[in-house]
Amino acid sequence: MAEQALAQDLPEWNLTDLYPSYDSPELINDLEKADVAASSFSADYEGKVVDLDGAALGAAIVRYEDLSETLTKVMSFAQLLFSTNMADPEIAGFYQNMQEQVTDISTKTLFFTLEINRLENEAIDNLLKEPTVNKYSSWLRDVRSYRDHQLSDELEKMLHEKHVTGSSAWVRLFEETMTALRFPVDDKELTSSEIFDMLSNKDGETRKKAAKSIGEVLGENIRTFSLITNTLAKDKEIEDKWRKFERPVSSRNLSNFVEDEVVDALVSSVTESFEDLSHRYYKLKAKWMGMEVMDYWDRNAPLPEDDDTEIPWNEAKERVLNAYGAFEPKMAEIAQQFFDKNWIDAAPTAGKNPGAFAHPTTPSAHPYVLLNYHGKTRDVMTLAHELGHGVHQVLAGVQGQLQSDTPLTLAETASVFGEMLTFRSMINAETDPGRRRVMLAGKVEDMLNTVVRQIAFFEFERRVHDERRKGELSPDRLGEIWMGIQIESLGPAFRYDEEYQYYWSYIPHFIHSPFYVYAYAFGDCLVNSLYGVFADGHPGFEQKYMEMLKAGGTLRHKELLAPFGLDASDPAFWKKGLNVISGFIDELSETI
Repeated sequence: MAEQALAQDLPEWNLTDLYPSYDSPELINDLEKADVAASSFSADYEGKVVDLDGAALGAAIVRYEDLSETLTKVMSFAQLLFSTNMADPEIAGFYQNMQEQVTDISTKTLFFTLEINRLENEAIDNLLKEPTVNKYSSWLRDVRSYRDHQLSDELEKMLHEKHVTGSSAWVRLFEETMTALRFPVDDKELTSSEIFDMLSNKDGETRKKAAKSIGEVLGENIRTFSLITNTLAKDKEIEDKWRKFERPVSSRNLSNFVEDEVVDALVSSVTESFEDLSHRYYKLKAKWMGMEVMDYWDRNAPLPEDDDTEIPWNEAKERVLNAYGAFEPKMAEIAQQFFDKNWIDAAPTAGKNPGAFAHPTTPSAHPYVLLNYHGKTRDVMTLAHELGHGVHQVLAGVQGQLQSDTPLTLAETASVFGEMLTFRSMINAETDPGRRRVMLAGKVEDMLNTVVRQIAFFEFERRVHDERRKGELSPDRLGEIWMGIQIESLGPAFRYDEEYQYYWSYIPHFIHSPFYVYAYAFGDCLVNSLYGVFADGHPGFEQKYMEMLKAGGTLRHKELLAPFGLDASDPAFWKKGLNVISGFIDELSETI
């Protein structure tokens, strides 16, 4: 009954700000107009970019941006509609058709960035003297960062067109397979969102039933998930080889505009801290729970003092908005719109994407947030996290379609900072010592999940992609790699049953965005350092922070952090962020 009452209060988003429906005349008209515009653009500029003067190139970029915005709007609508109806074959078909049509249209304009990249640096410098071109200087910088990895026009066109029948099709297979899975517990058949929520249940036997069911169902489907993983890893290897990327992670680092050595410093700093962070904390947790060793399904178990009180949606909303408003009223004002204008879909439903995200759509529209709200404290933190993305996306929208998108590493900064604001607000308002201890432990677990667990995921991916270059990996070998890194990262406080070897297969980031996961650790450690600057009373911090979000993709991480006196290329920077987690564990160890 409580779950039913909770569900009745949860919002569903309204996508009509994009299109009235998937078969609406407005959507069909936009596709037709975009197709005509793309053909006209190609006729006007293909093979001629080298001869354009500044004014002509500026006009071309404006046309290119307008077309890009239309196509992004179409695909945003299709993706959002699909994310809440993944089990509906009609919606799935629509999503696939949109991918194919948009790919066909965008193929006509693919030449533009390829020809821009063939221009000499001196020519670009002269063209940037034109104000219209200079307005897009950061976009040109980012486009040209791929020059050394660009293939011939024919190969680029072929890869672009085959994407919908290649990696994109395998991603869709993963999504539809995961969404269709049902996990038996007692006399119920649960969705993935429902079953994974049970791993945070207060009752140990309930957690065990859920964990065993997850392992059994994933195991029954492991050959399919292994085939998808092997195929996508090989596909990436082939493209990386053609594009001359030195390592599997290098293409992700380039898309994040972060240097390989900075990511290496982050990863090594975290792995060197496994013992001080996760090993130490989970040993404390086992003691707190009266155990010598915990089972793997106890990792996210509520602590004994946790009363597991359900937090109604409206209370979660107020907690996040109050935290945002106390820091900067403009943040709360922007976030309020997500609630007032139905930009959030929060109800856990069958066929819905089981995760959480904030989708920026286009600057001419607005972002949307998806989550599955179960009333737990962690769900409040997820709301704070995704709204952090949403506020960032709204603020960055002033940069326009081509320059508003933020690299993953910096995008996660805004979301994790939103979480930190909410946590600090909630714990400062809590007067009961026991509840404060539970909240602090919960925050430590969230930080370990964000930093240690995600770097462990990164290491799993690295080992899988490195080994895949020697041949296909069997399901058993994938399980061995998974178990090895889990034991390394989480330490001796856990006992693992055989079915845990299959748990790698449900992680969507491995499929959607290889090596995405380190961005979470990047953002968390960065926020810890950033929040320390704020807590120390850095002059004008709030205004500088808002300006950082407004910058969107126009500035790189060094430029964005410089006003705060921070430098992510310094190894000490990462240690400073990790020391915040270590300090929280120190505080907890004194109370247990």
